[in-house]
Amino acid sequence: MKLFSGPLSMFGAKAQIAALEKGIAFDLVMVPFDSGDHYQPRHPEVLRINPKQQVPVLVDGDLELFDSTQIFEYLEDLQPQPALWPAGATARARARLLEHLSDEVFFPHVIKLFGLQDAMQSPPAVAACAACARHYEAMEARLAHADHLAGGYSFADIAFYMAHVFADRKGAGMTAATPRLVAWRDRVGQRPAVRAVVGPMMKFLASQGRPVPLFLQSHLGT
Repeated sequence: MKLFSGPLSMFGAKAQIAALEKGIAFDLVMVPFDSGDHYQPRHPEVLRINPKQQVPVLVDGDLELFDSTQIFEYLEDLQPQPALWPAGATARARARLLEHLSDEVFFPHVIKLFGLQDAMQSPPAVAACAACARHYEAMEARLAHADHLAGGYSFADIAFYMAHVFADRKGAGMTAATPRLVAWRDRVGQRPAVRAVVGPMMKFLASQGRPVPLFLQSHLGT
């Protein structure tokens, strides 16, 4: 199995963490990133397999997949244990919706901040940060009676953790207004599979002289 990702690929990190959590062996191929968090130059296999020309891309024998969620579903079918979706159709549907919200509702607000790092007081940046804060509040409510977003630890947690890493990098981090969510972040961040993926990402940032979120600076000493 071969997984194409990038040193600053949020979606690649999702797939990589899931494979590590499941103990699935794979070869990791890192494609270059430029200083704007884009893929340059494009890897020929990524170009061939993914019409969107993005990582992650997974190759397993004659199977070629792209999109982090599709890759995860394959990994879950391939190696059902440990399960990263909850049991039961209703619980799984709710967890899948949370993962979708992280990727398609929360993260687009983060993307808006990528080009606004020198204008964080501008109306678009303020609006994007406010939207992220509202999402944090919604996730805080979900943790009132559970340690993880969908009951047990799941891909919903992996997806939102990685989306938040990028939100914090771009100026829309969590605050004391969501203490349960901050505690959740710390729990998820201590998982060996998560540390194994996030650590190199933070060291890559530091090697370029780029800021590392305060809550992730412990990775720089390991």
